[in-house]
Amino acid sequence: MVNLRPADLAREHGLSTQAVRNYERDGLLPPARRTPSGYRVYTELHASALRTFLALVRACGHATAAEAMHAAGDGDLDGVLMIVDRAHEQLLRDRGTLEAVRAAVDRLTAAPEPRPVQAPFSVGELARRLRVTPATLRNWEEAGILAPERDRATGHRRFDADDVRDAELAHLLRRGGQPLEHIAAVIARLRDAGDTEALAASLDTWRRRLNTRGLAMLEAAGLLRAHLALLDP
Repeated sequence: MVNLRPADLAREHGLSTQAVRNYERDGLLPPARRTPSGYRVYTELHASALRTFLALVRACGHATAAEAMHAAGDGDLDGVLMIVDRAHEQLLRDRGTLEAVRAAVDRLTAAPEPRPVQAPFSVGELARRLRVTPATLRNWEEAGILAPERDRATGHRRFDADDVRDAELAHLLRRGGQPLEHIAAVIARLRDAGDTEALAASLDTWRRRLNTRGLAMLEAAGLLRAHLALLDP
């Protein structure tokens, strides 16, 4: 068994020795053996735990990575696998959302003769345009999907051309079964991009990030499998 110092583990990942000690304190590494003078002694098991944890952070985020390492340290194989399965399930949902958004944007931009927008619309007028109820539009507003201005004199909602665009995209995504919180995130992305062409470019960036996450999950899975083997040889 090779004895390692905190500095040896830290150097491999560009960390401080204090960060390594903090990871041990938080239960992300197994407890280290101490020398008679109180110095920590780490082994390949600790090095494996640190590699695995940092790979899981890149793949799934800090909270999920910590949950998985705690379950592994407790010998809870079912728990570890369930945590990993949930992370893959979330990635699959994100991919489904991306494809739904891409299809909706394609439909909006490919419409041969879109209906002219004579904004501003009242809530009733926009509801009739979309063939939904005014209550539906109010629900979308509460969810952060729509953000209409208010008429200063009457306080009534006034939906401008961008609001109509957002509402039409939301309508397409709702028909595709997307939840309101996902739609709100997509509409926020569209507002940041400014138009559907810029949103399409943003979706390409989104796709690349999902692919990066998927590859990181593959790397983390291999390290996690090897780490589990060290814990239960």
